[in-house]
Amino acid sequence: MNLHIYKLILCFFTLTFSASSLAQIGKLEKANAKYDKYHYIDAREIYLEVVANGYRSAEVYRKLCDTYYFNSEYAGASKWYYKLLNEFPDDVQPIDYFRAAQCLKSTGELREAERLMETYKAKGGKALTIASYKNVADTLFEKGVDDKLFEIDKISANTEHSDFGPAFYDNKIVFASSDNASENFDSEAVDLAGWDKQPFLDLYQVEVDDEMNLKKVEPLKGDINTKYHESTPVFSKDGNTMYFTRNNFLDGKKRRDKDFVIRLKIYKATKVGDSWGNIKELPFNSDSYSVGHPALNPEENRLYFASDMPGTIGMSDLWYVDILDNDTYSTPVNMGTTINTVARETFPFISTENNLYFSSDGLKGLGGLDIFVTKLNADDHGEIATFGAPINSSKDDFSFIIKEGRIGYFTSNRDGDEGSKSDDIYQIWERCEITIQGPVTDADTGELLPDAEVTLLDSNNEVIQSVILKEDGLFTFNLDCNQQYIIRAKKEGYNPKEEIFETPKNPKTIVMPIVLNMPLTLKVMDPCLPNDLGCKLTLQPIYFDYDKSNIRADAEVELAKILAALKQYPELKIHIESHTDSRGRDAYNLKLSQRRAKSTLQWFYDKGVAKSRLSAKGYGESQLINECANGVDCSEEKHQLNRRSMFIIKD
Repeated sequence: MNLHIYKLILCFFTLTFSASSLAQIGKLEKANAKYDKYHYIDAREIYLEVVANGYRSAEVYRKLCDTYYFNSEYAGASKWYYKLLNEFPDDVQPIDYFRAAQCLKSTGELREAERLMETYKAKGGKALTIASYKNVADTLFEKGVDDKLFEIDKISANTEHSDFGPAFYDNKIVFASSDNASENFDSEAVDLAGWDKQPFLDLYQVEVDDEMNLKKVEPLKGDINTKYHESTPVFSKDGNTMYFTRNNFLDGKKRRDKDFVIRLKIYKATKVGDSWGNIKELPFNSDSYSVGHPALNPEENRLYFASDMPGTIGMSDLWYVDILDNDTYSTPVNMGTTINTVARETFPFISTENNLYFSSDGLKGLGGLDIFVTKLNADDHGEIATFGAPINSSKDDFSFIIKEGRIGYFTSNRDGDEGSKSDDIYQIWERCEITIQGPVTDADTGELLPDAEVTLLDSNNEVIQSVILKEDGLFTFNLDCNQQYIIRAKKEGYNPKEEIFETPKNPKTIVMPIVLNMPLTLKVMDPCLPNDLGCKLTLQPIYFDYDKSNIRADAEVELAKILAALKQYPELKIHIESHTDSRGRDAYNLKLSQRRAKSTLQWFYDKGVAKSRLSAKGYGESQLINECANGVDCSEEKHQLNRRSMFIIKD
């Protein structure tokens, strides 16, 4: 016998192994060595022959699709997905559209790929949204971070004068900037925030597009900007209310303290059309001390600010008031000595995750004002953490804001030596990275599956990384935020698994266990005997009508696989075994199985297979493969497992 004939590539359709990975099949290695020459029957070629002979079904097409798809042979897979989608539209599953689209992306047919992807979504297909995480954090900004996690750059709206105090407003950034016109400078006004000898500050807005680019800068419309300083606004979520800082100036009148200094106050404005008006001074302001830099909590029922009002511990402290009805407010509350020091605490900001960001030159930092963060809890707060470099520097770093996620802004004079004149606004975004990890396990036993292959692909079906799991059965990939990925896992003796998922917008560690199922034929024939050709070709059950022995049309497709193998390998000889379930009398079942074995045999004779290559026998219910014997209550599914035909390779 020519052994070369049989030394072929074994490719289980539902297992989809590469030629190299099939060389070591543990279960088959334990079997009788005399069948070794049959380990490498190429099932793909058998299926191609079946289709060429006119036997077609959605199952045959899908298995052909999969054997190309899971081995990254996308051109070949595209052909069979096209046939599946067009010839068996009623049997198409949503995942078939997705995989067909991925194949077309890989072959450059982008328009058709997009059409199929839309069909996939319309039929309910969607990427897995990750809902649970390990080591959940609001954001990497929360605990203080290292410089490897960030990108920082100046925004394009900076001028040669002071620019600072950014605030989020819809899809815009509102900030304070000094006008370049020297005639706007009032030498009498010198405030306590370090804005001395600078042109006066006005509030400006600039739109931020999806790519974090800034568009045209415009002054804030309405009655906000005056010939004195305006800065550090905060906006309500609906965009209709603004609190902001201004010199002690209202209705054309300016007021000074006993030392003739024009102090800071917080004002409230409401939106009228597309501009701001109805400006009101908050009642806890005073001509004798400064109140400024307002910040709202997420519920918008509490206003935080900086002040040197009586009761202040240092040069300026953080305070808050509760916002009550009818433009009334509670008595200001000092945030206490765990935050406030004998120096300056200022520029508060509260994120949507209730993190309080503020600046201080009294807490331990790198020099000047540094940015710190703490978690607010009702009337208390958690541990205070500093960012460190590169957000903080040896100069002043302050007025930090962030949309919980990837993008923030802050002010720093790190690039100049002219005090507040060197203030610039910096944009900061996280180098957002997702870690996804998990075990690959057996669906039935829960055991880890070392040697499984796990592959990570991007949304364009390009392989990013592929790993063979070690004894711990674990995989780990590092991904980008807010992207779609595909993870494929496969192992000898198991159906492959594919997960389509989208990563969240914030850095997370995601645990994604992957569970692999053994094909039904392998589950019921464990191990899959090396001489069982039906097992090698992953035959679907060959069903007969009740109390009948004629070959049905759906069974013909499965028999055609055996026929193709017989034609491709002329030295192959087959023994047919037919079995029944336990229902009915034993003697009758034996005769029924013999009739079915003979009708199966006759089907092959009619197709021109020589009688010398075939034999058949019925075994009735004498070789059940599960517990469903006489008198045992079993489901129809379990009974079906016993009504089987086996095709045994004869030596």
